Amino acid sequence: MTQTLTRIHDPVRGKAYFEDKLAFTTGPVELSHMIKTGDEILVVDVRDEEDYAKGHIPGAINLPRGRWEDPTGLSKERTNILYCYTQTCHLAANAALAFASKGFPVMEMEGGFEGWKKADLDVEREDVNRLKRAADRLIHRKH
Repeated sequence: MTQTLTRIHDPVRGKAYFEDKLAFTTGPVELSHMIKTGDEILVVDVRDEEDYAKGHIPGAINLPRGRWEDPTGLSKERTNILYCYTQTCHLAANAALAFASKGFPVMEMEGGFEGWKKADLDVEREDVNRLKRAADRLIHRKH
């Protein structure tokens, strides 16, 4: 029988890690509070457009992976709080890395959209028919 040894972690490194974690991550309930109190944030959904349309955090903008090279809509004056699908999805972390590299202040909401829904927080949906009508109007104007 093999015995597993518990490793004692360096408290100095642990302190630095958790300071960074607190500075660069938030949870769904905390984000909901920030939105309600009018904090200087911008909520960014990095999931696919179709998933965003089905439901997203109220007020969130959609910036899926294909649009990260030109992150129009992000703010350099406010913290951009990013989220993706689930706790195990790394899409938001990858987006945060890409956007921070371009000079945007970023945080990640842990738990993703699934975490938001599990916390029973408000969800906003796009009116797909309204979006289709708007797209049709644009097409007809061009002709």
